[in-house]
Amino acid sequence: QVQVVESGGGVVQAGDSLRLSCAASGSDINVGIMGWYRQPPGKPRELVATINDDGYTVYASSVKGRFTISRDNAKMTMYLQMNSLKPEDTSVYYCNVELTFQGSSLQYSYWGQGTQVTVSS
Repeated sequence: QVQVVESGGGVVQAGDSLRLSCAASGSDINVGIMGWYRQPPGKPRELVATINDDGYTVYASSVKGRFTISRDNAKMTMYLQMNSLKPEDTSVYYCNVELTFQGSSLQYSYWGQGTQVTVSS
């Protein structure tokens, strides 16, 4: 059974920092691309950043230079360091993990339950 669990959300003021974590767990899994997405109130879910198992990263233009995505492959854990937070960063942040099971090439996508980030002005 695969589990994806986020943590680290909260309420902060503009200019503050937060660090989100996402841990994947399960037996005989190979984790590929991991990513953070967010869904502001009344808007569709959008990409924040992704990282593959070689450390190659992609960022949304709105967060580039302020957010840093990283991962620990041995722990199957991903992080999002968010600096210089703005009120428009307020959203539910979701972790996405793409993985395969050992012995199979079929790729699966799992989502975490989401963690709320609220930035007040």
